Amino acid sequence: MASLTQHLESRHAIRLAAITGLLVLGIDQITKNLARDYFQDGPYSVIGDWLRVRYAENPGAAFSSFTGSGPLIGLIAIGVVVFLVYLVARTSRRIDIVALGLILGGALGNLADRVFRGEGVLDGAVVDWIDWWFIPTFNVADAALNVGVAILLIAAVFHPDRG
Repeated sequence: MASLTQHLESRHAIRLAAITGLLVLGIDQITKNLARDYFQDGPYSVIGDWLRVRYAENPGAAFSSFTGSGPLIGLIAIGVVVFLVYLVARTSRRIDIVALGLILGGALGNLADRVFRGEGVLDGAVVDWIDWWFIPTFNVADAALNVGVAILLIAAVFHPDRG
């Protein structure tokens, strides 16, 4: 009976993380397409120089590091996605599941760019468009990744597992 309960909880966790991740992926891809269509002539000021929108392509990793390593970064992202699904299936706390779903959606959003925005295998550039004055330009996927990690860290500190 415990095995059936664990199986049902695992399916529920995967469903919740998948819904969260797919929402992030959808919003990320829609906003990236809008950025491509409307912000290429930018930057455009939203709140002075504090918050702007501008279209940028990043063929590398964070902060444009590892430029030209798109296929390697893409393979690593695929491994991260598989590992996240493995973690979700073994997680029971809702806050952790949602956080992992945010991270999964962010990873899939940037992986989709690598797959669909290039000419070769995994060589597409990630589209960034949010230009906040004190950090490099980023996108919804990047924000979801960071928020997901922050939630996991806060949950670990303030609500550690008791078993």
